[in-house]
Amino acid sequence: MGNTSHGTTNELIAATMIVNGQPHHIMVEPRTTLLDVLRQQLTLTGTKKACDRGECGACTVLVDGRRILSCMTLAAMQGDRKITTIEGLEQHGTLHPVQSAFIEHDGFQCGFCTSGQIVSGVGMIGEAKAGWPSAATEDVRQAFGISDLTAAEIRERMSGNLCRCACYPNIVAALHDAARET
Repeated sequence: MGNTSHGTTNELIAATMIVNGQPHHIMVEPRTTLLDVLRQQLTLTGTKKACDRGECGACTVLVDGRRILSCMTLAAMQGDRKITTIEGLEQHGTLHPVQSAFIEHDGFQCGFCTSGQIVSGVGMIGEAKAGWPSAATEDVRQAFGISDLTAAEIRERMSGNLCRCACYPNIVAALHDAARET
């Protein structure tokens, strides 16, 4: 048994994660967040640690294709799941269409939120293509298609990702264009 103090333990557990297509076998303290494992153990620093309490979206990654806040998820819970970070979007030297659209539409200033915005945008487009309605969808009884992805829909679907520089019009324009390319 590990050392205990004030009800905590220092025991490590084994975990296997598939990050950006590569399996990683790690030892992790059970309460370590996915964000800390990505940044500290795997040195994937594109995923940003900002608020560290699930309020800003800078730490957004995809787990099995779904958006999650890595600061609010325990690494030990991600066994054998496919995790995609900002570093995993580019393929064979080609940027993901969302990455290209952010550059084309100047969807960033300071860049701190950009990786979370881009990863969240990729997830959001996937959700829209799968037909998932949002709180902004006018009629949830009707089938939702990518052509229904209006600026209002994008703003609603991306509302969990904050930008301190207020680049929202450029981010929405980038995602609007990228949705038609992916």
